[in-house]
Amino acid sequence: MTTVLHDQDLATVRAGARKRTSWLGSSILILGAVYCLLPIAWVVAASTKNGSDLFTTFTFAPGTGFLENLSDLSSTGDGIYWTWLFNTAIYAGVGGVLSALVSGISGYTLAKYRFAGRNAIFNVLLAGVLVPGITLAVPQYLLLAKVGLTDTYWAVLLPQIISPYGIYLARIYAAAAVPDTVVEAARTDGAGEFRIFARVGLPMMVPGLVTVFLFQFVAIWNNFLLPFIMLSSDDKFPVTVGLFTLLNQGATVPALYSHVIIGSLLSIIPLIALFLTLQRYWRTDLISGAVKG
Repeated sequence: MTTVLHDQDLATVRAGARKRTSWLGSSILILGAVYCLLPIAWVVAASTKNGSDLFTTFTFAPGTGFLENLSDLSSTGDGIYWTWLFNTAIYAGVGGVLSALVSGISGYTLAKYRFAGRNAIFNVLLAGVLVPGITLAVPQYLLLAKVGLTDTYWAVLLPQIISPYGIYLARIYAAAAVPDTVVEAARTDGAGEFRIFARVGLPMMVPGLVTVFLFQFVAIWNNFLLPFIMLSSDDKFPVTVGLFTLLNQGATVPALYSHVIIGSLLSIIPLIALFLTLQRYWRTDLISGAVKG
């Protein structure tokens, strides 16, 4: 009888500990969500305010100036904002696709082939992950200036194609998602190495490459320093640099602050849409992994 009561007491203590842990974890997650979403809520609310409301008493209650701010933004510089947004989509879309492709080929090669210097190359890639991109911006500018590519779309695209972190992720994912037995079976059937990668390895690596693409897309979309250094023509600016120029002009023309705020809001909508569109690849991968387990 004493043993039974002792076991019940232990079970009660453990259940109480689990509840406290669950409550603490939920509280931390809620605080983190509020911390991340509060600036977005402020931008959404501020985009509906006209200039006078924005610089007087501000509340999170929506205003009535959203359409007016949007119209003013569209008319500024003959619609230059939409050119900036289009440029950003080109930089991020093309750069993300090329980076995912290069990362996939490189990661698959490092994972499935044995050759001299493989570990050394991988270690160099790991070291590259630790190097901040800001330290490479000026050397990249000097190199591209030598070949006359500054102030061109290539000046922003080329440095973004190689992603050490993307190659690292692709290598880890290829090692786990592409069985060696499947590769060997394809070789036995007479398939060439490129065909094996295109027909066998690449389809299995799609969820991992989608992750690489999304990371690189977001990184390029939000990149400021590299295009700021590389570009001098405002019609080639991405939205980050373009909004920065409007922000600087806001010191003398305060009405431009409203343009910067609504432009910032519009610039995050494609990122949200992209995430919601691509998350199904992760969900499919998790479900297939659970079925295989």
